Formats: sequence, C-alpha cells, structure tokens
Amino acid sequence: MGVSLIFSRFDRWQYLSELFIAGNILALVLALAQAQSWSNLSFGSLMQFILFINWVLLSFAAIVEYFDQRLSPLNLKFTLLLGFLLLQVIVLFTTLSMNVLLYFGQQLSFSGLTAHEVFHHSGMNLSFGVLLGAFCFRYLYMREQWNLQQTSELNARIQAMQARIHPHFLFNSLNSAISLISIDPHKAEEMLLNLSRLFRASFQELKLVSLQEEIELSKRYLAIEQIRLGERLQVEWKLVNPELYSRVQIPLLTLQPLVENSIFHGVEKILTKSTISILIEILQNQVNIVITNPYNQDKITLRQGHGIAVENVQQRLKAYYGSSASFQSFAGEGMFTTVVQYRYK
Repeated sequence: MGVSLIFSRFDRWQYLSELFIAGNILALVLALAQAQSWSNLSFGSLMQFILFINWVLLSFAAIVEYFDQRLSPLNLKFTLLLGFLLLQVIVLFTTLSMNVLLYFGQQLSFSGLTAHEVFHHSGMNLSFGVLLGAFCFRYLYMREQWNLQQTSELNARIQAMQARIHPHFLFNSLNSAISLISIDPHKAEEMLLNLSRLFRASFQELKLVSLQEEIELSKRYLAIEQIRLGERLQVEWKLVNPELYSRVQIPLLTLQPLVENSIFHGVEKILTKSTISILIEILQNQVNIVITNPYNQDKITLRQGHGIAVENVQQRLKAYYGSSASFQSFAGEGMFTTVVQYRYK
C-alpha cells in the first residue's frame, strides 16, 4: 500500500480519536457544571458522564462504519442530518435502557414501572445529544473528506495505469497483425478483435467484475501474445472450482497485468519454449492466484511504466479488500512466482 494511503488510514483513526477526546472533555464540563465546583466534583458522577457519552459515541461510530457503503453515495448534508437523528435515537435508547435497568436493579421487578421513571432525564440527555452532535458532525465531515481523498488517490493511480500499461503491447500487436494480413487474414482478424476487446476493457471504469470475466479477458490477451510469440509461449491454466468464478469479484485488469509481467520477464527474455502456469483457486472465501514463469536473472530489466502498473494492481486490491489482500513474489532457480490472495466479499 502506498505511503499516502497509509496516512489516509492513519488520519481516519485520528479523526475518531478526536471525537472521543472531545466527548470526554464534554463529560468533564457537564460533571463540573453539575457539581458547581471542583471540590464538589465526585469521581462517580464524572464516570457516569464519561461512560454514557463514550457509549453513545462508540455506538454512533460503529453504526456509521457498518453502513459505510450505503452512506458513501449520499451527499454530505443528508448524511449529517441522518447522523444527527441517529445520535438522538442512540441517546434516547440508552437513556430509556439505563432507567429501566436501574429500576429493576433497585426493585428486582418491573412491576410499578411508570412512563415517568422510564423517560427520567431523557430531555436533559437529549440536550447533551445536541452538544454531542457538533462533535459527530465534525467526525462525519472529516470521514467524508477521507473518503474523497482515498477515491481521488485511487483514481489517479488508475489513470496512471491506463496511460502506461499498454503502449508497447499495442505496437507489437499491430505490427504482428499487419504482417499476418497477407499470410493469414483470419488470424489477423482474430488478433485485432481480441485487441479491440482488450482495449475496450482498459478504457472502462476499473471497477469490480466477476473473476470469470477477468479470466476471459486475460485469455484474449494471451491469445494475442501466442500469435506473436508462437511456440515460445506455452500457457498452463489450473482452474480450481471454476463454477464459483462468476460469483466472485476482482478489480478489472488485475490478472492481465500480472500475466503480462510474466511474459515480459519470462518468455521475451528466453528464446526457448517457455511455460507460464496460472493457478486460480477459491478456498474458504479466499481467492488464491499463483502465476509461475521462467526467468533469467541476468536479463531482467524494468520497462518504463511497467512497475507502476504492477504497483497499481497491489494498491487497487488493498483499496477494495483491505488487509485481507496480499501480494508476494518469489524468485529462485530460474523460476519466478507471483502470489495474490484476498478474501472476497
């Protein structure tokens, strides 16, 4: 994950900590106002305010984070209004629950419980909720700014990827198609059709697609490269539980850049017949992708823009799947292995 994204996540926790610090300060002010002086301030009264306010804030933050995907499309004003109403509901529900529990703790029975006792201090606590609303509004606003920052950073990386991942491939493919027109027009037509479909996908919004779609797109890419490289390129697919692929999602253009990496560092650098092995399996809600290719350590060079493309694959997986996504590579004894893992939602 990029440094900027790490700091974005750090900022989000910082905003949450600010919310609780402000809430505890409010608890101290309210307890002091009730005691009217420092000498009359009791630890028990202070803890009641602290526990009550922190419970409300914790519940508020947890519910907001749980409904994060549903809140994200809403505009900020509507989100703030919903947040304010949610806060008051939490305050009222907590007040009523505490009153009922305190009554039961004193009487060991619910008999004789009146509405007055149930709603005791509810008006005053709702006024506290209005004060808490100001802190929660700041939290929602900063959370929205964090989401916008994360989205803009992700879009910038996607644009860089779209601009740099394909130029060399385009030129090589067009040259191969031109040379095939007079020799094998049908193969040239097939190559150009696959090329057009691949580029159509590359100019789409890089959203989540089914794993099956991503595999088909990668196969089209490999079909183009096999025409260009001939017998030098051999591909071995190992697809485990393929019936699940249509229900599992993956960011568009995730697998293809990794396959491209294998061809550039493997097949193109070795003049003899080379085999790329692609294993895709789903085990206990986890997607495992393992790509293996031969490589020559002495001939490895980094194509301009290529490292950016692979880095974007890692960052997009992290952005969509968080800490469950991992990206590892291993080199040894003439073989290079790339392992991608993430838990699908």
